[in-house]
Amino acid sequence: MVISVGRLSCIALVAAALLGCAPRSAPQAEATGGIGLGGEGGLGAYLAGRYAQSHGDTRSAAEFLLNAARRDPDNTDLQQRAFSLLLAEGRLDEAMPIAERLLIIDGDSALPLLAAGLRDARDGRLAAAEKRFAALPQKGINGFLGPLLLAWTRQAQNDPDGALKLLKPRSETASFAPIYEFHAGLIAEMAGRLQPAEGHYAAALAGQTSVRTVEAVGGFFQRTGRMEAAAQLYQRYHVEHNDRSLLDGRRQMAAGAAVARVVSDPIQGLAEVMFDTASLVRQGNAHDLALVFSRLALGLRPDFPLAQLLVADTLGRQRRLAEANAIYRAIDGNSQAAEFARLRLAFNLDEAGDTDGALSELRRLANARPDAFEPVLSRGDILRRHKRYAEAAEAYDQAIERAARSGEPPNWTLHYARGMALERSRQWARAEADFKEALRLKPDQPDVLNYLGYSWVDQGVNLDEGRKLIERAVQQRPNDGAIVDSLGWAFYRTGDFQAAVKHLERAVELKPEDPTINEHLGDALWRVGRVDEARFQWNRAMSLDPEPEQIEALREKISTGRLPAAPAR
Repeated sequence: MVISVGRLSCIALVAAALLGCAPRSAPQAEATGGIGLGGEGGLGAYLAGRYAQSHGDTRSAAEFLLNAARRDPDNTDLQQRAFSLLLAEGRLDEAMPIAERLLIIDGDSALPLLAAGLRDARDGRLAAAEKRFAALPQKGINGFLGPLLLAWTRQAQNDPDGALKLLKPRSETASFAPIYEFHAGLIAEMAGRLQPAEGHYAAALAGQTSVRTVEAVGGFFQRTGRMEAAAQLYQRYHVEHNDRSLLDGRRQMAAGAAVARVVSDPIQGLAEVMFDTASLVRQGNAHDLALVFSRLALGLRPDFPLAQLLVADTLGRQRRLAEANAIYRAIDGNSQAAEFARLRLAFNLDEAGDTDGALSELRRLANARPDAFEPVLSRGDILRRHKRYAEAAEAYDQAIERAARSGEPPNWTLHYARGMALERSRQWARAEADFKEALRLKPDQPDVLNYLGYSWVDQGVNLDEGRKLIERAVQQRPNDGAIVDSLGWAFYRTGDFQAAVKHLERAVELKPEDPTINEHLGDALWRVGRVDEARFQWNRAMSLDPEPEQIEALREKISTGRLPAAPAR
């Protein structure tokens, strides 16, 4: 399950240039062998910090580079690195003295300006905050950030007119219009201007719905007595996302007109800006920078569940599972995000080797939420990961039953997941029915097209129809090695070995580490008389940790030259 909390899809943002947090030039140590880094110990700390940073370990990198920076307080680039890493680790109080030193050296340094401005706003120094935000360089993501930060600062000074004027979309920020409209709606509603707020919210919803927009606008409808509109919006979200673990419209509707606003004061509005920015850079795979912005959001609003989720998710990517789980456990149990946090906690427990603990966590959550299918779906996913396929199928049975009982719209993912578990537990008739149902609900879903098509081809049934399904999947994902392999295997099974070799060579290029794809290519090469190359591919497949059921067949092919299985026709 993947967190999806951004407000809109946008092009990737390059992390190193976003806020000037990447060094403009390499620290002196790289060029001088340690001169300017406090001697040998400083150089060692610097090198250790760079190594840790390159491997995604921001905790160790922050500690090492802070040590190096203390030894060389005049090295600006080193101070900048230590500062940004301290922010990423949430050590904001330690970071701020470095920010002030950096601003003395370079008053236009973007990330120190941003952090200092947020601190000023949090502490009530609004004029100082506005001055810092106005000084941000107007390029890159700062061009997006500046108007939002200034708007909320104006709102904090009781100037909603000035705030809303700043949020009128301009050509240079057109791609961010939905976010601007969303914040304009929040500010207008806070100022009691309900009709303009509704217009801004409608514009924010014009594109893809996201959890935060739906939560805010749905609550606005409820507070203004538009219950049917709220219910329709929540239903739209659930249909588009097939998930209630981040936002359950039923719980939201139960609060009636008393549902709270997602942003209740301008400081929370600034935290919302930081969260939006974290979501955007995360979509561009700038996970380290997303961590910085998420930490800044939490510095303004410590009880911000979605920002907590982003931090925990990033820590999980760094394999800091215990720290991530501590954050998941700290999320307010009454928040909409609490269920999602517990699901992620369970997956982290499993990732850390505590599968029993993970399953127990999911069992407790399922018992607490008898109307929710996500806990039993996640239980099935963990069981399937550990090849406990029959148990997984039973869990998926429960998930489908729960979804139907609670009135959920039909969900293709449930049937696809159960179909995989059933196929692997040799219950093909039921599995085939699930795949067909998943395709009825989502006719062009490439994973389902590929799984059903490959299963037919591998069994030697429905060969032409199976290949057509796989071809439709390849059209959507031409660079997916597993799907291209399926197409190559379909040609093999129908006796077109030259076409099989062509597609299987492409599949191996796309996914060279897959033992099955390498074995398939070996079989096809053997059929066209390229015997030495075939044996090479089979040996390679043996070196790639194949499944136990593959090993004996591979050994026989390599040692005896026994021909692979004949094509189906």
